[in-house]
Amino acid sequence: MEYNPKEIEAKWQNYWNENGSFEPLNDLKKEKKYILSMFPYPSGRIHMGHVRNYCLGDAFARYFRKADFNVLHPIGWDSFGMPAENAAIKHKLHPKKWTYENIDYMRDELKALGLSFSTKREFATSDELYTRWEQEFIIKMYEAGLLYRKSTIVNWCEPCHTVLANEQVEEGCCWRCDTPVEQKEMPGYYIAITKYAQELLDDLKTLEGQWPSQVLTMQENWIGRSEGLEFSFELSKESRYKLDKQFASYKVFTTRPDTIYGVSYSALAPEHPIVKYIVEHKLLPDSKIEAIKAMQKVSERDRATMPKEGISLEIDVIHPLTAKKIPVWVANFVLSSYGGGAVMAVPAHDQRDFEFAREYNLPIKQVIVGPDGIIEKMSEAYTGEGELIDSESFTGHKNTKAKKSIMYHFEQNSLGTKQINFKLRDWGVSRQRYWGAPIPFVHCDSCGLVPEKTENLPIALPEDVEITGEGNPLDNHPTWKKCKCPKCGKDAIRETDTLDTFVQSSWYFLRYATNPQKWTKEGISKPDSDYWMDVDQYIGGIEHAILHLLYARFFTKVLNDLGYTNSREPFKRLLTQGMVLKDGAKMSKSKGNVVDPDLIVEKYGADTARMFILFAAPPTKELEWNDSAVDGAFRFIKRFTDRSSNVTEDAVKNFKEIDHKTLNKEEKEARRKVYEALQKSNDVFNKTYAFNTLIAASMEAMNALQSQENELVWAEGYYILTNILEPIIPHLCWELSDKLFNKENFNNKIEIKDEVFEQDSIILAVTINGKKRCEIEVSPNASKDEILSIAKEHSAKWLEGNEIIKEIVVPNKLVNLVIKG
Repeated sequence: MEYNPKEIEAKWQNYWNENGSFEPLNDLKKEKKYILSMFPYPSGRIHMGHVRNYCLGDAFARYFRKADFNVLHPIGWDSFGMPAENAAIKHKLHPKKWTYENIDYMRDELKALGLSFSTKREFATSDELYTRWEQEFIIKMYEAGLLYRKSTIVNWCEPCHTVLANEQVEEGCCWRCDTPVEQKEMPGYYIAITKYAQELLDDLKTLEGQWPSQVLTMQENWIGRSEGLEFSFELSKESRYKLDKQFASYKVFTTRPDTIYGVSYSALAPEHPIVKYIVEHKLLPDSKIEAIKAMQKVSERDRATMPKEGISLEIDVIHPLTAKKIPVWVANFVLSSYGGGAVMAVPAHDQRDFEFAREYNLPIKQVIVGPDGIIEKMSEAYTGEGELIDSESFTGHKNTKAKKSIMYHFEQNSLGTKQINFKLRDWGVSRQRYWGAPIPFVHCDSCGLVPEKTENLPIALPEDVEITGEGNPLDNHPTWKKCKCPKCGKDAIRETDTLDTFVQSSWYFLRYATNPQKWTKEGISKPDSDYWMDVDQYIGGIEHAILHLLYARFFTKVLNDLGYTNSREPFKRLLTQGMVLKDGAKMSKSKGNVVDPDLIVEKYGADTARMFILFAAPPTKELEWNDSAVDGAFRFIKRFTDRSSNVTEDAVKNFKEIDHKTLNKEEKEARRKVYEALQKSNDVFNKTYAFNTLIAASMEAMNALQSQENELVWAEGYYILTNILEPIIPHLCWELSDKLFNKENFNNKIEIKDEVFEQDSIILAVTINGKKRCEIEVSPNASKDEILSIAKEHSAKWLEGNEIIKEIVVPNKLVNLVIKG
């Protein structure tokens, strides 16, 4: 048989499409597997990262389908977002037209790879029907107190008259017009993910062993639970008067109460209410006011990478235990989003505080001594453990134990309280952009903020807009935002903000799990969810380890609490695949190192692309593109096709009756290699994910088959190999299976036969003083004495004239003889 990939692949892709071969069954009593790869953004063309992601997912889906599971393996499109608006400006196209044309093109590209997706469950998150249910969830979250509106600091570009995402700010300037970005306070919508912080943290334990430990650690750090002390710094009398008695104190949070006696200054965030009051009322010299305003214009993200900067506010607070005055500064390293935007600074025992203190010549007071005792001239902060000094009644205590003692002292004297804080902040979901899901609220002068009525959903986007990049098209539309209040019926204004696109990807897996026949009636079917959820295997890039996966976990818990699903954790097992590199760098157009998947499929066929991408590296590791390895995959597939001619019709009828005992050494070895590959297949799909080892085992089996001439062994070999290689090179395996076995080997689970692993003899290495000298062939049942006798006989020339002082037999591996000298 001649290998013609274009012909074979077109034939079977049409067959699968016409027969709905990959649609999940409606039989909800059958054992299921839900296999899901993170869905793509429709950028216009697929790249090699897509190929790797979807070939991995497809291999799982095909394996479990053949193992008689009811398999859900869906695909869709994460289709809202800023790139569509950028393209609209650049190409003078409507974002919707650009998006859906890209979807059509990319769908064909994915189909050309032979991916076994359900076609009936496909959707785009920009579909109005998807938006309709998402808006309902948002309203339910608002009613449950999980969504609220508040003013916050955003990146603002005045010439473009728009809010910018962090990604749109380049070196402090607008990416489009290069104007310096301002930090501006604007109202926005927030989802109270912090209410679930502890549960999100606790439930990470249920994912141990099923998710990469690296991802679990990243999420744990992002949630950032910390226990500490919250207390107030009282402003000095002079400072209160300076601030017109508008402030008497402010709160700080610390995880290091043991260092409380080492506080030498306090620092506030540029957005702290006290700082804002000072700026607004010009309570400092103009030079300082201008410096603070400049600091306020820089985003928190950019401040994190900048040198430590600060300005004295010329006010003091009183130390709660010593009653001494402490100077107060504004500092760019203090975040308004954590701990109330104020910190106590202990430069002797915190490196960040130390660097700031050294920069501005502030006191550095050591209160913990380690093995080296008191450090006269500190070159860096001492962050180790030790004993407290100069800490009043706590002096001499171990600092680790003093934490609890000092916290207890604060609580007993009503000076402060033990507090649990999280780094995790509530999720801001407002975007002042057109191409997103409209937030379903109305602003009424009489009723305030009012959610839209469910029967009026979806609130769809108007299509008669012009995307210029200046301002929000929804806000500028002449009629769209004008509406009636759902509560009182008076004239009102529709909300013009749209939702963060992470919202769409936070529940799409539950939508796939709902039968499409129900899509118009409900967003999530609870009975369907009970059957399909949780996702058994989720596949995607490590770059989504924090936000997407955290938001998806959070949304699932919320939708559970709102009664939409009984699922609490969405993804049982997670595989994070590595990037595809070329010349040691990630593929990108700017680097000129992109390999076009379409060209690979055109030249070699989809099966070659699939085999290379799964064979070149373990899936969790980075994959370096290698043209010769692509050629190698193609040559193997061609050889696999050519050697199928060794499978005769008579052998196909009779190979199940092979008498293993009558086979010669080469025939037995070939059977053993084939069944080892079958064993490897089961291990790879259920435990290790190491597809490269499965392909290597299949190649070894092919080599062993070629070393013998038994037609029955050839037939059995192809019966098994076409089955285990089908998830990897499906088109050719369907062709061969159909031609040779009438696809019978895809319908039945192939049992592993123990007889093939019963060896007539085994090979043992013989080492003398640890150095390998020869190999011996012995019976698997040979005694230790028999093995030693044969070993000595075969290694006699190295033993001659030497005294053996030790004899070691390692079963099934080696014999080591130790001699004198």
